[in-house]
Amino acid sequence: MNGLRVYFKPNGTNLRNGQEVFYSRRGNGPYYRWLYEETAAQWRVSRVIAADFTPQSLAMASWKAVPVALQTRLGEHYLE
Repeated sequence: MNGLRVYFKPNGTNLRNGQEVFYSRRGNGPYYRWLYEETAAQWRVSRVIAADFTPQSLAMASWKAVPVALQTRLGEHYLE
């Protein structure tokens, strides 16, 4: 996963409806939002629309802070 960066929103704003949210980007590609869906027990991904998004509000996440199940999904999403 060369060039992959994972982000979160700091200051307790990393939750959406009580669920943890992560963002990812590889190289100069698009941003993606990752939300854990408890009913399906899996991470859902959606591409972020640039007009509705401020990347400056994000902070880099350490790989250790990323849940293992999300690490797996990121690997599937960003195939080499």
